[in-house]
Amino acid sequence: MQLIKLDAIDSTNDFLKAMAANSDTSNFTVVTAENQTKGKGQMGAVWNSEIGKNLIMSILIKKVLSNITDVFDLNIVVALSVIDVLKKQEIPDLSIKWPNDIMSANKKIGGILIENSIKSDGSIYSVAGLGLNVNQTNFENLPKASSLAVVTDKNFDKGNLLIDIVASMKMNIEKLKENKTALWQEYESELFRKEMPTVFENQNAGRFMGIIKGVSKSGRLQVLMENDQLKDFEIKQIQMLY
Repeated sequence: MQLIKLDAIDSTNDFLKAMAANSDTSNFTVVTAENQTKGKGQMGAVWNSEIGKNLIMSILIKKVLSNITDVFDLNIVVALSVIDVLKKQEIPDLSIKWPNDIMSANKKIGGILIENSIKSDGSIYSVAGLGLNVNQTNFENLPKASSLAVVTDKNFDKGNLLIDIVASMKMNIEKLKENKTALWQEYESELFRKEMPTVFENQNAGRFMGIIKGVSKSGRLQVLMENDQLKDFEIKQIQMLY
């Protein structure tokens, strides 16, 4: 594993994407930063992090996806890898809020953003960015955010977490190759509020009640509606209220 440590950068994902596009960057290269000035989340959301307190990392993953229609496989690998490591750290009440927010009880402690690119030869490479709240304890004006330190009353070594997460990703990539169905089932078993009546809001600010049943092969959230119909939603179509 090649590890590049930066003091500050606008975006570790952007930095690593530029590296991968312009050189033969080795698989599982990791870029980490103490401060990220333009951290990104899903759908263009901004990821804010206190300097030096949290794990900000991006990892280059190649030779995993052979078809762009299978991109959600990688979301599953990365999210489960983080969950696996945090379970060993005895972080309580872990779950994955679709598609890939990491939760402890009803608080967000981490977020994942995966960006995929196709080279001229048709090969696919991905940059998986992770922002994990580790030792930050001040979340003023962020009522749904928390950290490992807050939920356990302990401090953590960010470097050890990084090494363990990368190792877990490599293992889960092998699991994906051996038994994709089992890995998908594991992901769905970790879904936040699965099988629980939940209020959602659609693009028009209309609210409705539904029950999360799973995720489609294309990565859409499957919700059982009040009329007993199963409906699939993309991330831009629906917001969970909790």
